[in-house]
Amino acid sequence: MSASVLYDHPGPRARARNRVLSVVFAVLLLAGLYGIYRAFDSTEQWTWQKWQPFVETVVVNGVPVNFWTDYALPGLLATLQAAATAMVFALAFGLLFSAARLSEHRWVRVPAGVVVEFFRAVPVLLMIFFLSFGGFWVFGTYVEPFWSVVIGLTFYNGSVLAEAFRAGIQAVPKGQSEAAYSLGMVKSQVMRMILVPQAARSMLPVIVSQLVVVLKDTALGYIVAYPELMLEGSKSYAVFTNVVPTFMVLAAIYIVINGTLTLIAHLLKLRADRRGLSNAAVKTALEDVAVQQMRAGPGVGANP
Repeated sequence: MSASVLYDHPGPRARARNRVLSVVFAVLLLAGLYGIYRAFDSTEQWTWQKWQPFVETVVVNGVPVNFWTDYALPGLLATLQAAATAMVFALAFGLLFSAARLSEHRWVRVPAGVVVEFFRAVPVLLMIFFLSFGGFWVFGTYVEPFWSVVIGLTFYNGSVLAEAFRAGIQAVPKGQSEAAYSLGMVKSQVMRMILVPQAARSMLPVIVSQLVVVLKDTALGYIVAYPELMLEGSKSYAVFTNVVPTFMVLAAIYIVINGTLTLIAHLLKLRADRRGLSNAAVKTALEDVAVQQMRAGPGVGANP
């Protein structure tokens, strides 16, 4: 039974009720936004003096200061460096431990599960704190703020991605791996050539969502004095005395970056969906070959 059969189209009364609720929600939303606007206006948050630093260079105590070149761009560069490094390491961590979690060997599968569950349970903030202030007693040297942020983000987000990868691979129909084994592939080939490519398309939204989390969580570097965007922004509003406008601009920067990342992921998914027709043909061909070999008798394929 298809989902459309289960869906009950709203009648005239339900449609009228939905329209009324939509209007009420819109009015409440506009009222809330107007209330915020009035609150900021009463505290002079919209004055030109507070927004001028985002438009032009301002002279503070006889020194010209530019918000973008002195604070925002260096902070943004540090944020992107930490996020990009943590994303690469988290993806590698996730792939490695998802494969270990799917291992047929208990001595590999169980320790990998313990590691993944441990790092999923520990807050990122606690890991960054420990690396920065307790790393000396473990490694014999102080851990730089950059690596504290990167390692903390890698362990947590890599563990989340490991579970996402494992779920995505397990969601691929067993006929795909059985067909590959019947053709003589070993398990590493089945994972690399059959399961992971097919699972990657369904996992893409989860992967992108987690990478967005990585980018946003770089703001936690603030607590260990890593000069990311939030820390540089705090230095900025201390100079220009414009806390609310600075936070608004920083939020807009994060929204633009994450929106761009989401757009790229959407385009990749569309491209993968277009190529899905050829993948479906490959799946069907593999299954047909497996069925033919099973009918031909044993001795053709090799089991793992």
